[in-house]
Amino acid sequence: MKKLIIFSIILFFSTSLFAQNIQLHRDFGEDRDYFTTTVEMFKPDKLGNTFFFIDMNYNDGDVNGVSLAYWEIARVIKLESLPIGFHAEYDGGFGQWKQDTLGGAFQINDAWLAGVDYSWNNEDFSKGFSLKAMYKYIDDKHDASFQLTAVWYMHFFNRKLSFTGFADFWQEDMMFGSDETDFIFLTEPQLWYNPMEHFSVGGEVEISNNFVDKGFKVMPTLAVKWTF
Repeated sequence: MKKLIIFSIILFFSTSLFAQNIQLHRDFGEDRDYFTTTVEMFKPDKLGNTFFFIDMNYNDGDVNGVSLAYWEIARVIKLESLPIGFHAEYDGGFGQWKQDTLGGAFQINDAWLAGVDYSWNNEDFSKGFSLKAMYKYIDDKHDASFQLTAVWYMHFFNRKLSFTGFADFWQEDMMFGSDETDFIFLTEPQLWYNPMEHFSVGGEVEISNNFVDKGFKVMPTLAVKWTF
């Protein structure tokens, strides 16, 4: 899940609205037979918007409880009269692993990002997107990297069906055994059926290349969501 994700992920609303939700995902990808919770908040104001999400994985492998915690917080500063805004972001987290009697903990490198954001929404906010180009600093790894991000949302059938998601492409050196990779791609499209105002059922498909594991991966989930 994001970066998972979701990202990014992420709904855009008119500046008079506020969105916050909690999601429960059941992961069915290879070696990912566990649950993930995601808490998201998106809040616009007169000077832009604030977004954050927190992902937690549970009972991965022999771990009892939270096996990974990751959070991302971003701020866009933008005047209503201008299509382009300034984007600032922090990403970080940690995890633990256990196999039989062996175990340990690990940290996800802190990352700081800054760049530009271009956003578009149609008149009734039934669809829109955001494109971001950013400088990326990865602690203890890269003083100067980059990340390109796209975020989108689309509502259909009187908002009974929603298609949302994000896509990230960034530079980061990763070692997988003796193999080294330079770039990572991650996207998490989500499809939701909204039978009532606050409750949704659906899921996502995490599609990645060189993210966590080397090579191309497709990881589906089934999920429920409550929007406050």
